[in-house]
Amino acid sequence: MADANSYEPRLKTEYRERIRAAMREKFSFTNEMQIPKLDKIVVNMGIGEAVSDSKKAQAAMNDLAAITGQKPAPTRARKSIAQFKIRENMVIGAKVTLRKDRMYEFLDRLVTIALPRVKDFRGLKPTSFDGRGNYALGLREHIVFPEINYDQIDQMWGMDIIVCTTARNDEEAKALLTEFQFPFAS
Repeated sequence: MADANSYEPRLKTEYRERIRAAMREKFSFTNEMQIPKLDKIVVNMGIGEAVSDSKKAQAAMNDLAAITGQKPAPTRARKSIAQFKIRENMVIGAKVTLRKDRMYEFLDRLVTIALPRVKDFRGLKPTSFDGRGNYALGLREHIVFPEINYDQIDQMWGMDIIVCTTARNDEEAKALLTEFQFPFAS
């Protein structure tokens, strides 16, 4: 019987037991370290409305913390832009970098719960790779995550999710994410 501290996320176990072997077989890697793995997931939320109301920035950061299980870092304006009423150092967004167990937990919730709840979802774009094995996707509404209570939100926020892998090219990265059950459009 395992103790309480030995919990491991479902996708992490699946990666170790099934996905590594599948990737080794598909690309015929000779060295264990050549097999691509997830490096980190960066979740970014732009809060343009925070210009007129600083409470909205705090509300968005609280929602992002609930979704990711980690305190977000505020992103600040680098310079003032008068047309947008932005002053230097003003909070205009929030971001979180997830690694290790939290990364696998978030990915599991994203693929199994959040993406199927997106309206008119037809699959993820298979072309959103950057050439170095990283994948980016955007969500228009943050309410697709189960941690957000629909009745208690005053505004919907969009978010960018970047999945960084150690893959050397897009083909390896797409194969890895497909093994993680990413619903790519065909």
